[in-house]
Amino acid sequence: MTVADQKPGEPRKMRTSVKGPLVFSAFFGVLAFFAVLIFASGGSAHTPRFDLAFTGAGIAFIVSLVVAAMLSMSYKENAEHLGKGSGVNLSSKRPHGGASSPGSPDEPETRDGGL
Repeated sequence: MTVADQKPGEPRKMRTSVKGPLVFSAFFGVLAFFAVLIFASGGSAHTPRFDLAFTGAGIAFIVSLVVAAMLSMSYKENAEHLGKGSGVNLSSKRPHGGASSPGSPDEPETRDGGL
């Protein structure tokens, strides 16, 4: 479902909502704020560096918001036919995964080695 398929008035999914990336970015902004505030001060004897903390929080917020937006734009749903079937390279002769060597008499030898 794309953004164009949504109907007005219906709540959006977390995948197409703006709330998810904003919460994600706000978390990293707050985390960066406290990390820079603690480490840029140089110990408890010095005054806290709020200017660097706000700068670091702003940079972390913007970068994580751009990354979240890029990841959400690159998302693509799988095709319907990919979810059907019983797997890759399964043989109907051995439905329960019976082990037999590639050259056994009950299995004809193939040109590509059985793959």
